[in-house]
Amino acid sequence: MRPSHPGPSASSPSRRTLLRGAGAAALFAGGGVPLLSACGGSGSAADPKTVTVGSNASDPVPKKAFENVYADFRKRSGITVHVNTKDHNTFQEQINSYLQGTPDDVFNWFAGYRMQFFAAKKLATPIDDVWARIGDDFPDAMKKLSKGEDGRYYFVPMTTYPWAVFYRRSVFRQHGYGIPATWDQLVALCKRMKGDGLVPIAFGDKDAWPAMGTFDQLDFRLNGYEFHVDLMAGRASWTDPRVRDVFDHWAELLPYHQDGFMGRTWQDAAQSLAAKQAGMYLLGSFVAQQFTDRAALDDLDFFPFPEINPAHGQDTVEAPTDGYMVSRAPKNHAGVVKLLEYLGTPAAEELYLKTDSSVVAASDKADTSAYSPLQKKAFDMIGKAGNLTQFMDRDSRPDFTSTVMQPGLQQFLQNPKGVDGLLSSVERQKKTIFASS
Repeated sequence: MRPSHPGPSASSPSRRTLLRGAGAAALFAGGGVPLLSACGGSGSAADPKTVTVGSNASDPVPKKAFENVYADFRKRSGITVHVNTKDHNTFQEQINSYLQGTPDDVFNWFAGYRMQFFAAKKLATPIDDVWARIGDDFPDAMKKLSKGEDGRYYFVPMTTYPWAVFYRRSVFRQHGYGIPATWDQLVALCKRMKGDGLVPIAFGDKDAWPAMGTFDQLDFRLNGYEFHVDLMAGRASWTDPRVRDVFDHWAELLPYHQDGFMGRTWQDAAQSLAAKQAGMYLLGSFVAQQFTDRAALDDLDFFPFPEINPAHGQDTVEAPTDGYMVSRAPKNHAGVVKLLEYLGTPAAEELYLKTDSSVVAASDKADTSAYSPLQKKAFDMIGKAGNLTQFMDRDSRPDFTSTVMQPGLQQFLQNPKGVDGLLSSVERQKKTIFASS
């Protein structure tokens, strides 16, 4: 999905390709792939008028968007941002070695567990001083995403987007479908769509990551935000009956999933929705990139995944969030603070979005007047959320999600009756992986 920003493109590498090799990141450190290193050298980084940034924004659109943001910061502050851009996949594979070496002052990264992991390893600098200035510009859920396990801030969010159930308004009007608000209504709608000759739920898991998004929705709708976060962080057990309940609910939906999903990419599944062959599609809002016809794009809409457990309602939204962290020993701390205070402003986010419209601002104070109706709805959905999650491979260890959960979920999808053995295996592997450094 996000080769260098949350919104993918059909011409870009698949969203999770890198994660299949994430558990072998150490191999890159000793192989023929150059390690990430800080840009400019120590002399340049120590210049009070210079801040260095390690960037994973290697695709042309986000790269240009960031260039515009940094140029504006220079005009405002007199401080030049030297950007060290690396291929997105390489950046993620080598991030641990990079941060333990001589990293740049600031680096692009992800909110939630991925941020907390490096904060706990003391490979990042707390930025409570920055948040004292920018805190009023973000909703509480975004503040929570930006804190480490010690309660201190380590992250400045910039852009985000929601996962939801996408559909064509004209298809729903044609058949008289209503928006399902509960699990029973969702299942009933799937049955009705199947009877009308539609594929109820478009689905493609060739790249092994989309299924993780379905698990996330089911888990926090059934078991709530806190349990989901604990499960992703290795604190809760995969043999807990609550996890089995997730798979039981999923099994109820499987007859309505698109057939042949193992050979279908997310883009192919999106085309089923665009062609009105499928009634619904659970995915991130980047699905809109596959709607190249303007009339079809204007017809696209979404609703939050329905309530399953009334105790948790629809208060949690999956909203992968990208932003910035500070390395453990920035050479120009004063310049870093000024840069992050600027990046945390609505103005900086609005400037970025003028070039990259595939995402929305993380700040709830950003001007949305230039947003499309779909963007405005996404922005409102995130801003009103009681809790925000990221995505399974961001809320958990990437080696666990790539080597255990991706193949495990595909095993379930192909054999939903073998759940107990699968979950016992997942729990055993989880204990081994989370016990390692």
